[in-house]
Amino acid sequence: MRTANFSDFRSNLKSYFDSVIEDSETVIINRGKDMGVVLISLDEYNAIKETEYIMSSPELVERIKEGEKEIKEGKGTKVNLGELWK
Repeated sequence: MRTANFSDFRSNLKSYFDSVIEDSETVIINRGKDMGVVLISLDEYNAIKETEYIMSSPELVERIKEGEKEIKEGKGTKVNLGELWK
């Protein structure tokens, strides 16, 4: 995680964007007086939104927990993902 004040961020915008996109770096830009923003990649943002969606469904969360339990108990079934796309 990187932090920057607004002036430094503005002066080095490309560098900060590159680190976020290429290295999955999170950047916190401080604006002073406990104000600021967080810069994350679009992939990271989409992953967060997907997790929010999944976690908002108690039924889906329960299905995930049941699946995890079955796997721990050895009840899972191995699937070759390459065969699914044929």
